[in-house]
Amino acid sequence: MLAVAIGILSFLIIVLVAYTGFLQLQIRSINRQLTKRLTEKTRQPVNLELFNRELNALAININKSLKVEEQLRLDGFREERRYKEMIANISHDLRTPLTAIKGYAQLLEKSELSDDQRQKLNIAQKHADELGSLIEHFFEYSYLVNAARKPDLQRINLTNLTAECLAESVGSLEEKNLSVKFEDAVPVFAMADREMTTRIIQNLIRNCVAYSAGEITVRLSCAENAVISFANPVLDASDIDINQLFDRFYTADKARRKSTGLGLSIVRLLAEQMGGRVSAGLKDNIIDIQVELPL
Repeated sequence: MLAVAIGILSFLIIVLVAYTGFLQLQIRSINRQLTKRLTEKTRQPVNLELFNRELNALAININKSLKVEEQLRLDGFREERRYKEMIANISHDLRTPLTAIKGYAQLLEKSELSDDQRQKLNIAQKHADELGSLIEHFFEYSYLVNAARKPDLQRINLTNLTAECLAESVGSLEEKNLSVKFEDAVPVFAMADREMTTRIIQNLIRNCVAYSAGEITVRLSCAENAVISFANPVLDASDIDINQLFDRFYTADKARRKSTGLGLSIVRLLAEQMGGRVSAGLKDNIIDIQVELPL
């Protein structure tokens, strides 16, 4: 009797071990199929041969979740495409009349005008230029947010690139009577996308042109990362919130500034896309904006 009981128990243990082993094989199969979907980006559903009700239900729910995720991904692609098309259309709709306005203003400028008329025309041209700048910032930011462009990282000379951008901006700096102190003791290199880094430096220069109240100091240094620093005095430091400086649409002194507040947001976005970061400090009415890029 005891021998029979031991035999039955042994048989049940063997069946249980076999069943457990079979379940483990099926779970491994689920993992392999899910890994294949992730690594090879396939859309193959999870296929199983199970006689366990709960695991069958699990496989069905996994496939339903994968189908929903795939549909959300496709919807996201379609929405992104529609958004980009909308941005392109709005860009065209805004730029076309603005170009016409500037063209007619240039024609009027060549006409015989009284001093009062010429003064008013100059004011209109100034506002048209400001509107053009705002439009360009808006569409540049919208493009960068939605393009998801992969940076082309290469070793670039930040010192030379900064000097080139400053040289190209001499006109706008002189127009605002701003001088630049460029501290370039040694060449600084970084692993970065040249086009993105150029945009970063150009936006830093534009920010200084718009808000600097005196000499601009540009420094490049190298420690754990390559660092580009733009420092300039400001008229009223109480208007500036350092914690919000890189936020979208943040502008200091909203009552007087004519800005989208997107310039420094673009700087942060581009730096982070290249694995870098941005920071800012404010001391004795001197604001110092730093961009760190990987070596």
